[in-house]
Amino acid sequence: MPPSLRLIGFTLIATGLSSCSLLRNLSGGSEAPKVAPPPVVHDQPRSAPLQPGQNVIVKAVERVGPSVVRIDTEKNINNPMGQLFGLGPSTQRQQGQGSGFITRANGLIFTNEHVVRGADRVNVTLPDGRRFQGTVLGGDPLTDVAVVKVVAENLPVASLGNSDQLRPGEWAIAIGNPFGLNNTVTAGIISAVDRTDANIGEGQRVPYIQTDAAVNPGNSGGPLISAAGEVIGMNTAIRKAPGAGLSFAVPINLAKRIAQQIVSTGQASHPFIGVQLRSLTPQLAREINATSTRCTVPVVNGVLVVDVVPDTPAEAAGIRQCDLIRAVNGTTVENPSEVQLAVDRGSVGQPMQITIERNGLEQSLEVLPKELPRRR
Repeated sequence: MPPSLRLIGFTLIATGLSSCSLLRNLSGGSEAPKVAPPPVVHDQPRSAPLQPGQNVIVKAVERVGPSVVRIDTEKNINNPMGQLFGLGPSTQRQQGQGSGFITRANGLIFTNEHVVRGADRVNVTLPDGRRFQGTVLGGDPLTDVAVVKVVAENLPVASLGNSDQLRPGEWAIAIGNPFGLNNTVTAGIISAVDRTDANIGEGQRVPYIQTDAAVNPGNSGGPLISAAGEVIGMNTAIRKAPGAGLSFAVPINLAKRIAQQIVSTGQASHPFIGVQLRSLTPQLAREINATSTRCTVPVVNGVLVVDVVPDTPAEAAGIRQCDLIRAVNGTTVENPSEVQLAVDRGSVGQPMQITIERNGLEQSLEVLPKELPRRR
């Protein structure tokens, strides 16, 4: 298998329910369960953030570079020709490669889920030449975040920044192992933030960081670094188009939240309420009003509920077809992607306030999200 990095075309990838779906069913009980504090998945920075200035890229790389690792994987796959005709062995060994970065000195490593998916063996190599056998603690296909553990102490640790404060135009520095070329550094700028329309991955549950820093197969799972010498994202995909030159990273705040869940339970949790949504425009509203006998919608921009899945939290809470969703837990939403991101920031079984507009009147409904059904 070639070095790992997803190549993204221009087709829309489905979300957990449909291309504009959100989902889940009611948890039993009237009292919300007590939530334990999340596990520690990263060590605190050992020094203050770098101050932007001369040679800032060099200084940022010197700080984070020692914690960036190469991840080599091996997977045994069936050889149908060998099984049917005796042409070679019945199984073949498939190799892959990606990147990752150490977040705890005791050997906790963040990487992409697609880098270690199905791997029978994972080897981790540090820039100083040390090599360890890794154990995959878990991975989340929806966000493409995975956590690997090696048995070690006093490893170099990457400082994690705050991806919620990023702005287009800031420096973006990538470190990884593209095409097996270890410790390769590229730089560019943050081209955009909160990209949910880039047709990446399993849906719209990730507000991707878009950058023009050169990223290639093998960079998957490696860090995207700020001028302050802090990890702001995890490189996960590139745009497949002539001359595109765009790459996308999972924001580090999201990666950290998913990693905490993986370390706690071995898997990530995604709330589900059970609605299908569509962006409403004045033109679409007029078309609906002219052709539909089920409802009349206001001639405005908004998020329209086009269907409510039976036996789901949304149905139990009283959300109906043709409602407009205006806010989720107090956060105003303007398109289906923003609704899905807001829902995903909630917790399974914890009350979620959904503000809807129905017949020109706003009302707040309490929804108890269920766990998103997992693919088998």
